[in-house]
Amino acid sequence: MYGKVVLSFIFVLLLLLSYSIFIGTLDIRSYFLPRLKLPAGAPAPCAPDPPLRVYMYDLPRRFNVGMIDRRSTAESAVTVEDWPPWPENWGLKKQHSVEYWMMGSLLHDGEGREAVRVSDPELADAFFVPFFSSLSFNTHGHTMKDPATQIDRQLQVDLMEFLKKSKYWQRSGGRDHVFPLTHPNAFRFLRNQLNESIQVVVDFGRYPRGMSNLNKDVVSPYVHVVDSFTDDEPQDPYESRSTLLFFRGRTFRKNEGIVRVKLAKILAGYADVHYERSVATEENIKTSSKGMRSSKFCLHPAGDTPSSCRLFDAIVSHCVPVIVSDQIELPFEDEIDYSQFSVFFSFKEALQPGYMIDQLRKFPKEKWTEMWRQLKSISPHYEFQYPPKREDAVDMLWGQVKHKLPGVRLSVHRSRRLKIPDWWRKR
Repeated sequence: MYGKVVLSFIFVLLLLLSYSIFIGTLDIRSYFLPRLKLPAGAPAPCAPDPPLRVYMYDLPRRFNVGMIDRRSTAESAVTVEDWPPWPENWGLKKQHSVEYWMMGSLLHDGEGREAVRVSDPELADAFFVPFFSSLSFNTHGHTMKDPATQIDRQLQVDLMEFLKKSKYWQRSGGRDHVFPLTHPNAFRFLRNQLNESIQVVVDFGRYPRGMSNLNKDVVSPYVHVVDSFTDDEPQDPYESRSTLLFFRGRTFRKNEGIVRVKLAKILAGYADVHYERSVATEENIKTSSKGMRSSKFCLHPAGDTPSSCRLFDAIVSHCVPVIVSDQIELPFEDEIDYSQFSVFFSFKEALQPGYMIDQLRKFPKEKWTEMWRQLKSISPHYEFQYPPKREDAVDMLWGQVKHKLPGVRLSVHRSRRLKIPDWWRKR
């Protein structure tokens, strides 16, 4: 009799327990597995974001790799099997080669990256236009007066005629189309036809706000031209770098770049400051790399535009950048805090005689060493490479494109219902 009562009690208890779990009043997982319990107010765990689905137009090779392998007369679109390596002896052309690495990343079939290529445009989140506009400018009469510059112009005309026939361009007005335009003169003849598109740029120095801006466009690093410092493991990194401040490059620049001439005068006469006028030959690039690796700080003044390749050469050399550029925009800044590994001076501060050097001399060794460690940690995000890798520069860029798409969709939807020109832009 007693045993039947105990069994009945256990049965009722199990029934109540099962019912409590079913209706959610008892979290048995949190009781037995407390590490799974979420803090109050925390969102429920969710699956990782799916990759960005990108459709890449199959353009004839004259729009892209035909400018690299000029002996080839093939007009068919390039494939992963015949993707050419970037030429090793092309010097400064490399700094504007973002277009090449972005195209290569879509040709390469890999997992775990921010973007994947889709063959069906109906499935695409964004459309990539593989026109090497920067290389076209550098290849076809970059002096601007060379008759060959008409080849660059014709490529732009032919491309826009092709795109405007595409229903996917027509559907969004080109808003979800991605164009790498890292040279300031890239696509210079018809650039105003890309005002609504997602442009991948290195800065906004030469463009009016209606043409290119942070709301819709992506800021890219330059492709560094010095070799990455892969064996930077000294016992005392601060003391191993004997030069306080290093700069080597052109000193006569346009626009904000006039600050370079003024800095040459202000920084003259310091034994531990290297400020030298130089042009970018293969040998000079090697000399600059050696200088950056032996310096605590590397100076990055504005050039013809607010940014230059020198900043990213400094990052991969683990030389703390000293940035003197009042209007610079930096890549990946929603994910990377540049104040953790860079020092900033305004033009006004940098041009005060003695001020910048005094601040750098007083810079604490411990703080510099921590910045050096940060540079070593984040420098892989500035590597352009093929095959691409997760969280390298191109992967980061595709992540930035993904961030722009909600704004693109908003713009597309508004454009479909507006009966008058967009009044908001007139405010």
